[in-house]
Amino acid sequence: MRLLAFLDDNGRPTLGARDGNSVIHLTAEGHPATLEALLHLGEDGLDRVRATIAGKSVRRVPLDQIVWLPPLLNPSKAFGIGLNYSDHAREIGATPPPYPVIFQRFPSSWVAHGQAMIQPRLSTQFDYEAELVAVIGKAGRDIPRERALEHVAGYSIFNDGTVRDYQARSHQWLWGKNFDASGGFGPEFVSADELPPGAQGLNVQCRLNGQVLQDGNTRDMIFDVAALVSACSEGISLQPGDMIFTGTPAGVGFVRQPPVWLRPGDVCEVEIEGIGTLRNPIAAQA
Repeated sequence: MRLLAFLDDNGRPTLGARDGNSVIHLTAEGHPATLEALLHLGEDGLDRVRATIAGKSVRRVPLDQIVWLPPLLNPSKAFGIGLNYSDHAREIGATPPPYPVIFQRFPSSWVAHGQAMIQPRLSTQFDYEAELVAVIGKAGRDIPRERALEHVAGYSIFNDGTVRDYQARSHQWLWGKNFDASGGFGPEFVSADELPPGAQGLNVQCRLNGQVLQDGNTRDMIFDVAALVSACSEGISLQPGDMIFTGTPAGVGFVRQPPVWLRPGDVCEVEIEGIGTLRNPIAAQA
């Protein structure tokens, strides 16, 4: 099941399901307008969506005519994970961490598939990071690792755009990770049953203007999805719609010689096997 968010004819957020080159208008069929609201209905809500998708008489819109929105519009929590691929830790001269490096991203810091990621006026050190997103579907706290995947509803793609000089200004990464519209999220949500358990063994690639700059695999994560869900739930209750950006493989721009920065006019693509391709142009801050 592939769900996506878009604007309806009246400019309102709407939930859809991709079926080939068309989108089933789930909200028009009586389902919630957002993925967050749907996930709060639990498995019953998802089963009703599956029944609608399987039906023959449903309202559809052409995929190439929609205005994309991020799959999740306002999650209660969005955890970023740093240094979660050993090759990325090595390339920046860091020791692989014994515990997940966790920070927070805010919804104002990302845009949808096809929308421009914005290079801020304050910096030219704007970097890319290809990442798998795990989306929580079942609430929980202090979740044991062996049960953690039961809490994951599905997956998506994130470009964890980072303003490196601001990231380096303190020991906390939050500032460099949260400039307005600096990240990309989408294009859609893919339910967990369509992918290997824990989204293991999926190729992850980042291309800048068609050139491959990152080429990794989720099997190389230091902490897998189950471990991350368990860690993020220690002392904090996870809610349906919460997100975990699971880290990036080697090949980021700031370690290259010379460094490779995102510039206005560029196009950055993140592709994850079995999920799709997130594509964002880069634009200057107005």
